[in-house]
Amino acid sequence: MKIYTGFGDKGSTSLWGGEVVKKNDPRVNAYGALDELNSAVGLLRSINTTAEIDTVLKIRQNEIFNLSSEIAASAKKQEIELPNKITHKHIQTLESEMDSWAEELPPLKKFILPGGSMAAAQAQVARTVCRRAEREMIGINDTGKLRAVCLIYINRLSDWFFLLARKCNQIEGATDVHWEGLSGK
Repeated sequence: MKIYTGFGDKGSTSLWGGEVVKKNDPRVNAYGALDELNSAVGLLRSINTTAEIDTVLKIRQNEIFNLSSEIAASAKKQEIELPNKITHKHIQTLESEMDSWAEELPPLKKFILPGGSMAAAQAQVARTVCRRAEREMIGINDTGKLRAVCLIYINRLSDWFFLLARKCNQIEGATDVHWEGLSGK
């Protein structure tokens, strides 16, 4: 089976369900950013050091793929063929994991720069890609083609990656990198 079709050579693509759109359509931009996020999470999984973190990262990858599928699907496909939609239960799980990690981490007293361990730095990359995906999804939401729970989930997910970065530093014995402020002190 060939991977290339030539269909998109003139700047169009098909959404799941057959609708043809330009490759810079807000939905394509959003699921493209989610694809980048999933790749960033895959890289994080490859440098992560614990089975516990790998388990939750694999779950997040599947959730991100489910969210991406919903964005790429026609309205009819969303109603009929998407049993694994993001729900408030997914958000509650993110919040529960964050609450658990926050209890184990030292309190935040300064802004944190990306860094510390490799895994923490990559978790921060995932956080920033997640924020971009959120911005792209807001464009879809403005057209009324996105369920509100999807925006809540992606917003919470970026917070989750922030705390995950701190947790990775803690696990690996690295310290969070604190912002020294505008004066450099």
